[in-house]
Amino acid sequence: MSRPLRVAVLAGEASGDILGAGLMRALRARHPDIEFGGIGGERMIAQGLDSRVSMERLSVMGLTEVVGRLRELFRIRAAYREWCIHWQPDVFIGIDAPDFNLGLERQLRDAGIKAVHYVSPSVWAWRQGRIKKIRRSVDHMLTLLPFEADFYREHQVPVTFVGHTLADQLPMEPDRSAARQRLGVTEQGLCLAVLPGSRGSEVGRLAPLFLQAATLAQKSLGPLTVLIPAANEFRREQIEAAVRQHGNGLHIQLYAGQSTDVMIASDGVLLASGTAALEAMLLKRPMVVSYRLTALTFRIMRAMATTRWVSLPNILTQSDWVPERLQDDATPERLATDLVKILTDADYRDQFEQRSSFLHRQLARGADEQAAEAVLAVAGFSPE
Repeated sequence: MSRPLRVAVLAGEASGDILGAGLMRALRARHPDIEFGGIGGERMIAQGLDSRVSMERLSVMGLTEVVGRLRELFRIRAAYREWCIHWQPDVFIGIDAPDFNLGLERQLRDAGIKAVHYVSPSVWAWRQGRIKKIRRSVDHMLTLLPFEADFYREHQVPVTFVGHTLADQLPMEPDRSAARQRLGVTEQGLCLAVLPGSRGSEVGRLAPLFLQAATLAQKSLGPLTVLIPAANEFRREQIEAAVRQHGNGLHIQLYAGQSTDVMIASDGVLLASGTAALEAMLLKRPMVVSYRLTALTFRIMRAMATTRWVSLPNILTQSDWVPERLQDDATPERLATDLVKILTDADYRDQFEQRSSFLHRQLARGADEQAAEAVLAVAGFSPE
């Protein structure tokens, strides 16, 4: 009797946990007796993942920040590699976290284990020389965006453009009234969603900045309700500390998760660069994107960049569609000015909704199912 299909999977942050859970659900629908092992968050664990390490231990951003954690990260990766080789999965799926996963994928592939990478590194945007490492490390790349697949085909890397699971899951016409009711927010009044990130370093740098910007914007906008979702209990404690110091004069409502409802309920979003920007676009909510890194990390990344934008809405459209305020340009005054515009300029808001709807339709392709089919093909299993 043949053993069940075994899939090793590793996600390093909240956005990967979302993608991993959807992929696992689609794989289990095809192979009910499938076994999952690896590292992931609460969503993936709910889908049957035996997570060997807390995903929180891998959630680190920035070159200089990583240096301080290198010993621990190398130890986790080495232990995972040994476990994976012993477990002998039919396929390994590394979800995002390229600096951690690509090296692991190369080692596992050298040991005879098929490797799939889900979510392309921004190799088309910076450090394009990484394509050689990717070609050696993966059997197949799964991309969320169409132009990424074109890039990999040009470089002879097997690839499937699957679209984005968020585009499949999120409604084309979000119901603001229902979201406000679920969150206990009054129907009338202006609401700003504030998302300072899911990593500790992000929240530490951005939460005070975002609260200061909202305070300044309120002087022009009038009474403003600020809705803040905390990614987990660690982030909630950080945000609460920032609110005590910088939130005076603001009406703030803090939530455990519920980031999607928070954005739907809002009239605009102030957020850290990342997957949240794509989600805000899919929810048709005008946004201001901001980010801060250590000075050294930012200089290195800027020097290596081949695109002028960091947010996916701007990269998708190759335009300055969404305001981006990065590093020294990320000041409370500039963010406040941007917020006033996106919340009050009716023409901008109408155009934003139209463009967002067009892009939403492009990205809604049944990502979980397409990714599952590609993974099964690499593993050599056909659907039952």
